Amino acid sequence: MELTSITGLKGTITIPGDKSISHRLIMFGSIAEGTTNIHNFLNGEDCLSTINCFRKLGVDIEQDQSETIIHGKGLHGLTPPEEILDAGNSGTTARLLSGILAGQNFDSKLTGDCSLRKRPMKRILHPLQEMGANISSILRNGCAPLYITKSDLHGIHYTCPVSSAQVKSCILLAGLYADSKTSVTEPVLSRNHTELLLKSFGADLLCTHELHSPKNTVTITPGNKLYGQEITVPGDISSAAYFIAAGLLVPDSEILIKNVGINSTRSGILKVCDDMGGDITLINQRTESGEAVADILVRTSSLHGTTISGEIIPTLIDEIPIIAVMAACAEGTTVIRDAEELKHKESNRIDSIVDNLLAMGANVTPTPDGMIITGGHPLKGATIHPLLDHRIAMAFSIAALVADGHTNILDSDCIHISFPTFYDTFEELL
Repeated sequence: MELTSITGLKGTITIPGDKSISHRLIMFGSIAEGTTNIHNFLNGEDCLSTINCFRKLGVDIEQDQSETIIHGKGLHGLTPPEEILDAGNSGTTARLLSGILAGQNFDSKLTGDCSLRKRPMKRILHPLQEMGANISSILRNGCAPLYITKSDLHGIHYTCPVSSAQVKSCILLAGLYADSKTSVTEPVLSRNHTELLLKSFGADLLCTHELHSPKNTVTITPGNKLYGQEITVPGDISSAAYFIAAGLLVPDSEILIKNVGINSTRSGILKVCDDMGGDITLINQRTESGEAVADILVRTSSLHGTTISGEIIPTLIDEIPIIAVMAACAEGTTVIRDAEELKHKESNRIDSIVDNLLAMGANVTPTPDGMIITGGHPLKGATIHPLLDHRIAMAFSIAALVADGHTNILDSDCIHISFPTFYDTFEELL
């Protein structure tokens, strides 16, 4: 994809459904009783990998342009897969599905593409094994492919060394099949879509942060059946982030992004934009299907540097690539700390961000857990190497819109992982 600088992005857009919620709805609907109807499901490659895995586990899932329908099999209704389950590029699929598979009365194998097979799975292997699960890394390297055999699970209280919604969700899903309560404590509350959705499906779940406890602990008590739901998925704020950045950075722009999820465990980018001086207004704030939703109005702004660290990091970890682009275009220095988790994404995102920003002429220095970016240096067109990482490809597509000259995004088709209509949506604003 070749891009060049532009001005005057104007109009109203909608974005695809939230990826995290779409994944979870397929999983929870599959192990629920009855039918789950999903509107605005994200038909990205990652979520389709989740659908394919559950179809191999005997679940009937129908799809058309407006609706995804899951005919649930109940907690114990999945059937043994006849072949290895392939999570593709999706870490969410692999980690959450492992929790469900650990509680089944059959054996299974779970793998993914080359990138996924390099991503760390010890973070779920250890707590699942502590619960009594027979789960192992087939190559003994702590990564997929994984082999899971029948076992009896027991409840535990697990303290996560690093906040992770995927780890938390994996343990809670295994907890549905345990013989007693299972609790997960995080140092900082990670995205809570699993908790919200499991409650709506009928799980017995208690979140201590809702009781104003200083600990971020969630406890699931097994025994309750899950029941199918009808849910509309809000627009994905991680996808909206690119258009938020475009609206702030591209001269003479005004963009209204409709129906975006602004769950407080996901919306850290809105605070960062505010801290950087961005002109952003939330309109029509409301709650839909248990999730906070709003329309986001963005206007061109003069941004300045800020410091991003600590408790806000889990609320914007997927948005750091586009935040880094914003920082490169802002006046002053932006410091990003406590984001070592970036090293374990689809690419090592610290390296990917730094390398591509340097190629565009930015002043950026990597650190062990983030980076330091000094803005005010005009970006120039370059060849961008996303390393098949969808968020790097999309973030640097925005950088291209304010860079001098032409920018070539290699392997731009990787955007299909999370936002297949990304470039088409831009056409609506020209």
